[in-house]
Amino acid sequence: MERIASFTINHLELFPGLYVSRRDSHQGVVVTTFDLRITAPNREPVVDVPALHTIEHLGATFLRNSARKDEIVYFGPMGCRTGCYLVMFGDLTSEDVFDLVLEMCDFIIGFEGDVPGAAPDQCGNYSEQNLNMAKYYIRKYRSELSEHRRFTYPE
Repeated sequence: MERIASFTINHLELFPGLYVSRRDSHQGVVVTTFDLRITAPNREPVVDVPALHTIEHLGATFLRNSARKDEIVYFGPMGCRTGCYLVMFGDLTSEDVFDLVLEMCDFIIGFEGDVPGAAPDQCGNYSEQNLNMAKYYIRKYRSELSEHRRFTYPE
């Protein structure tokens, strides 16, 4: 069995960044998957579940209401809890979505009030949220992303 592409990335050399994980095409439609790597795998603690859940709710809410909402296919957490995937229509680069991701970060950092979708009739685990920790991780990620602009996976 072939190893999937994400398992070929050297996670020992991976740092927070905004990477193109893959591009897929079907019947002329291109979809780009972005790796929003929030923490350095195997060197930093993973994002705790309640914070990651809040990042998912707020990130998806922002993206699906943004000016680019028609390009958004999916936003959600990685199983390893070191980041999130953003899937968008189009043959895109990290530079193409950099400003959108920064805007999403700013939305999460500045968010006040009830987390969208955090209600029993709207989410299967609505009570497991942590807005303060979500802001902590995203503030740290935004700073790393702005300072280092890591867009290319390590060799």
